[in-house]
Amino acid sequence: MRISELQAKDIVNMHTGKRLGHAGDVDINVETGQVDAIIVGGSAKMMTLFNRDNEFVVPWTQIVKIGSDVILVNLYEGEAE
Repeated sequence: MRISELQAKDIVNMHTGKRLGHAGDVDINVETGQVDAIIVGGSAKMMTLFNRDNEFVVPWTQIVKIGSDVILVNLYEGEAE
């Protein structure tokens, strides 16, 4: 899967049903070559070119399912919102 494919999907928290945004970047472990996390850029309406205040990290272990349109994550209250 390409990063551009991840960026096109909505990221949704399973516990709240809230849309968290889109993947803006990925964190790759250079030693193992595996993705450690995705960096969520927040709501597209609120994002500007240099605004990083709404970014947060979703560890790869918290990703439950990557579907055709949505990435479901397992985050509890306070972890991302």
